Amino acid sequence: MTQPGAPAVTGAAAEATAVVDLGLRACQAYHRPDLGERLTTARRRLADPGINIVVIGEFKQGKSSLVNALVGAPVCPVDDDIATALPTYLRHGAEVSANLIFEADPPRREPIPMDQVRGHVVEGGEVGGGEPGQRPVGVEILLPRTMLAGGLVIIDTPGLGGLGSTHAAASLAATSMADAVLFVTDASQELTRTEVDFLTRARGLCDTVAVVLTKTDFYPAWRTIRDLDTRHLQALGGVPLIAVSSTLRAAAVRADDTALNTDSGFPDLVRFVTSQVAADGVAAVARQAAGEVAAVCGQIESRFETERAALADPATAQQVIAELTTTKQRMETLKAAAARWNTTLGDGIGDLSSDIDYDLRSRIRRVIAEADEAIDATDPLDTWSQMEPWLESRISYELVANYTTLRDRAVEVSQLVGEHFREAAGEALGQIAVYDPTPLLDQTVGDTGVKLEKMSARKQTMVALKNSYSGIVMFSLLGGLVGLSLTAIAVPVGLMMGRSGLREEKRRQLAQRQNQAKNAVRRYCDEVTFVVSKDSRDTLRRIQRQLRDHYSARAEELNRSTMSALQAASEAVKRSATDRETRIKDLDAELGRLRQLRRRAEAVGRGGGPMRAPAGGGEPR
Repeated sequence: MTQPGAPAVTGAAAEATAVVDLGLRACQAYHRPDLGERLTTARRRLADPGINIVVIGEFKQGKSSLVNALVGAPVCPVDDDIATALPTYLRHGAEVSANLIFEADPPRREPIPMDQVRGHVVEGGEVGGGEPGQRPVGVEILLPRTMLAGGLVIIDTPGLGGLGSTHAAASLAATSMADAVLFVTDASQELTRTEVDFLTRARGLCDTVAVVLTKTDFYPAWRTIRDLDTRHLQALGGVPLIAVSSTLRAAAVRADDTALNTDSGFPDLVRFVTSQVAADGVAAVARQAAGEVAAVCGQIESRFETERAALADPATAQQVIAELTTTKQRMETLKAAAARWNTTLGDGIGDLSSDIDYDLRSRIRRVIAEADEAIDATDPLDTWSQMEPWLESRISYELVANYTTLRDRAVEVSQLVGEHFREAAGEALGQIAVYDPTPLLDQTVGDTGVKLEKMSARKQTMVALKNSYSGIVMFSLLGGLVGLSLTAIAVPVGLMMGRSGLREEKRRQLAQRQNQAKNAVRRYCDEVTFVVSKDSRDTLRRIQRQLRDHYSARAEELNRSTMSALQAASEAVKRSATDRETRIKDLDAELGRLRQLRRRAEAVGRGGGPMRAPAGGGEPR
């Protein structure tokens, strides 16, 4: 969504915006509102590219201080004892303001005073009592900062709470939708094995990942730690590492000291964020928008070119009309439900739904098997407090992997559908933006129903006495039957039987607790499978609708272009020689403008410099 006070775009985005605006005027002049809607979508994307940089890391690594130093404003609360509880989204705005984001579809925003930001960010904002639509899920802060002016959004996330925790899994899922990830670790020690494993997973979900080494002013041996971390990161394909000091940066800003700012290391981080992340992201959006303009120009040009061919050589006009009639029939077939691309889409989504469901159930079965093995090896009475968070974390990571598979396979389906559509259309439609599924982590809370109770000392005594008494009575009666006094051995035997009975009772209760724990694990996993399977099917249906609507709109555009060309060619046959010459001149002028606009759009798409506007002020006649 375009935010209030969105800034004017510059550079590649400005050139692409100018090209799109010319394309919109062309669509209006040539009465093609359908193509205009396509360019309007591209125009909105240019106005707010929404380039997300996610800042993640363990608790108390200096994430919030890093973000504050990066934007030059103390907007993210920093506390030595209290950790960040809600993510903070920093984006551009005309004035400093804040919004509380509530869980909804789409998310609901509620303005809050800046002095209330801290309470929500570090305390989680106990607003709404967790009811649907009333649970705060984040805080949005708008800042008039040049760094954010190009659509950059910096997200300060809560601490991971252990890289194997549920929060870590959720952060990992968020990286798949990020344009860049800054992993924050301080200079107190080198990267741990767990941190390297987390970075490996993050690198698989996001192409642009950098490690930021913080607190270099506090740890004198930070250079040694930097060198050690660099060696660890070389194995990940050269993940860049940037060493910074937020304290020195803040002091440099207050004193306006350039040398101190250089010592803080932030110039390197700012260059990475602005040049590599923001600039590349804006350039990609600009290329996509320029590609849309080129495709639109190509469709309008085809109409004028066929009309000119019919006017220039009346003898071949009937042949042109026949070819256009055949093309029209192909376009009608392209719109039908039986079209190959539509069949590929339906089959692909159906197969993907089955595969994703199987993948999810396989992962859940592995988790249950691991849980059963752990429960059999221990007493749930002693380990259940550790088992519950382990189970939630393990399930969360498996859901991330499942949704990552869904996303990757959905992209493959969309590419195959696009190939079949282009084959049927008989032309290259250029780059088509396809929505990727959002990896959702449904927080399923199931009532485990586990009531694990240790056998009390009183109960143990009663069990022992019961079995001892039974043993004594049994041996006494046995002696009476044979005429012997077995009282002397009845007591020790009874005590042994009491002890044995107590052991058996303990084993029985242990087995009962283990079965309770296993059943609780299965109930929780069944609930997760039920909820996530529904969400996966909904996600796939949403993808199917988006792809279907996208390509149906493209098919309708092509059909309308063909109809327009056929009508123009049919009318050209009826024109007189004088009218044909006049019309050919007009068509040449229109084609000249369209081709120049298309070449300009192609230059922007290639990353080239700006070209002159089309002759005549760029206004189509």
